[in-house]
This record gives sequence, structure tokens and C-alpha cells, in this order.
Amino acid sequence: MAAQQVRDGFVELYGTEPEGVWSAPGRVNLIGEHTDYNDGFVMPFALPHTAVAAVSRRTDGILRLHSSDVEGGVVELRLDDLAPESDRNWTAYPAGVVWALREAGHPVTGADVHLASTVPAGAGLSSSAALEVVVALALNDLYDLGLQRWQLARLCQRAENVYVGAPTGIMDQTASACCEAGHALFLDTRDLSQKQIPFDLAAEGMVLLVVDTRVKHSHSEGEYGKRRAGCERGAALLGVDALRDIPYGELDAALERLGDDEEAVRLVRHIVTEDERVEKTVALLESGETRAIGPVLVAGHASLRDDFRISCPELDLVVDTALASGALGARMTGGGFGGSAIVLAEAADAEPLTKAVQEAFAAAEFTAPRVFEAVPSAGARRLV
Repeated sequence: MAAQQVRDGFVELYGTEPEGVWSAPGRVNLIGEHTDYNDGFVMPFALPHTAVAAVSRRTDGILRLHSSDVEGGVVELRLDDLAPESDRNWTAYPAGVVWALREAGHPVTGADVHLASTVPAGAGLSSSAALEVVVALALNDLYDLGLQRWQLARLCQRAENVYVGAPTGIMDQTASACCEAGHALFLDTRDLSQKQIPFDLAAEGMVLLVVDTRVKHSHSEGEYGKRRAGCERGAALLGVDALRDIPYGELDAALERLGDDEEAVRLVRHIVTEDERVEKTVALLESGETRAIGPVLVAGHASLRDDFRISCPELDLVVDTALASGALGARMTGGGFGGSAIVLAEAADAEPLTKAVQEAFAAAEFTAPRVFEAVPSAGARRLV
């Protein structure tokens, strides 16, 4: 249905049939937060919520962009005029992909694009990565570029880092491009090696709820960049290329070397322990001990709240309320300073847990949260 609606929208806008329709999902990160730009481990899975794009090629050096989710008409850009950080609108994400492809030497000569997305924006669910990946996959197919999924993810990351100006890691784009239905993706962000880990909660009588606090965040604002710079400083102080290189068993010794540099101690401790939590989660899932990952999620939230300091009252309220109401585990997910939390629970507890969180938000006079079940879904693909 989404493919047909977007196709019809393309015809109405541009007066011709698109050459194809593609989709790319948002993602939830099960565990492994802010480890991706430290060459560490992450474990996302794709959501059923997707960005859908109808696309056709052009040969005149023009890029035309339209989104049914944003007010306004078609935005027309000249490919030769695309330049990093020249665009502060939503169009920077698809335009940045075209820029990155051309910068890498790929012969993209223009496109007409019509988009629609069901990935909640600003919720920490990678709505921007979904926009990037769906456009990259479409152009890869249409221009027969022959790029692998991991290569598309790298180009999309470059688009976001350089063109948009947001210092994000590689996880979001890789998840959108490479995840498989019924699985979480164990990704080593240093060498981009991947392993699909079975994650079928329904078969085990469980659910994973996403609670969108509706507190908006933006990666291109300063706090995310400060954390990344702080991690790089910590690695430099410890004489390693990245914090990934500090073994968990040597963490205490590393922290002692940092002395009274409180900020460096906190950031290093979070990254090293978070990598350990990802590996522990993989081991538990592979051994069939899915419920045992609950306490690992809780420990991850405490680390993000106390050491990395990127939580907020709304996220903490979700976690505290869910745990008090019988959840198996809960934590914030995504870049922080708002966005979403995840709650692992028995399926029978999903409704009372949701009600408890909603009532807690009402009592605190917070904006009502959006709650939905996260089902591990397929990555980017061509629909038509």
C-alpha cells in the first residue's frame, strides 16, 4: 500500500511513472550506544517503520526532491551546486547522498525523488538514515553502480558527517541497509563484519516496546559532538587509536591512568563497559537466554545516565516506571537528550506496562508518549 501511494504521488508530482520504488527502515538499537564512533560493537535491529522513495533518473544535472511529510512543493537543486553544510533542511539528507556518490566518482546525473516516511522523526529511531539509505539504494540500482550494502552505508555516513554536518557513527546506516527480519545485527564498527543474531521475541512470549518520549533531539547540535570529541580525547590520553582498544579486563588500570580527569573517566568507562554489554548480550541470545538480557539493558541505561550523561527526565521516568511495573529490562536508546526508550517485557505485561508509563507521564505533566511494539524487520529493499 505504501509503495502504491508513493508511486501515485510521484506520478502526480512529475507527470510520469517512476522507474522504481524502494524502502529503507528505521532502527532500534538493542544495546551498544555511542560505541560506533569508538570502533566498538553495536546491536541494532530494523523496524517495520520505513522511508519509501519513488525515483527516476535524470540526465540534466538536476535533482528534484519532494516529501509528503513536509509542507512545501518540489525542491530543485543543481548537482554542481551541492556543497557540504549548505542546506539546513530535510533535503540535506537525500542531497547529501547524491553529493557523496558523485564525490566518490559514481556517475549520477540527476534524479526525481518523491518520499514518504513512517519513521518517527527526532525519536532516536534513525529517520535520517532511512532517508539516506533509501535514496542510495535506489540510485545504486538505477545507475547500476554495483555497490555492496556496507559500501552504501559508508557513503550515507559520509553524507551525514560531511554534507549535513552531524558527527554520527556508522551504525544507523548499516542497520537500515543490512538488517534481516527476525534478527538483530551484531556489528563490529571497526571492520564492518556482521553477524545476524536470531531475535524472535514473539516465539518466546515476549515483546520489546518502544516508548517515544516526544522529546526531540538533533545530532547536529553540540552535545553529541562534545561526547565524541571527549571520547577521542580519552583515547589519546590512553595512547590508543580508539576506546575499543581498551580491554574490559584492563579498564580499572586505564581509569587510574586518567587520574582526576573526571570527564575522561566517565566517558571511557561507559564505552568500555558498553562494548562488554554488547558481547554479553550476543552470548546470552545465542545460548537461548533471552530473558537474561534484561539486567544488561538496565545496566546500559545507568551507564548512559550517570557516566555519559545523555538521558533526560522523560527517559528516566520510562525506565523507572517500567521496571517498577514488572518489565524484564529497559533503557534509553539512540543518541540521547530525548528520543526513545525500549522496554523488554513478557507479552502478557505489555498492556499494563504501557498504561503505567502513560499514567506516569500524565502525573508528571509530560507530553503523552507514543508506545509501540518493535518487531525485528527487513532492511532496505526494492519494492517495485
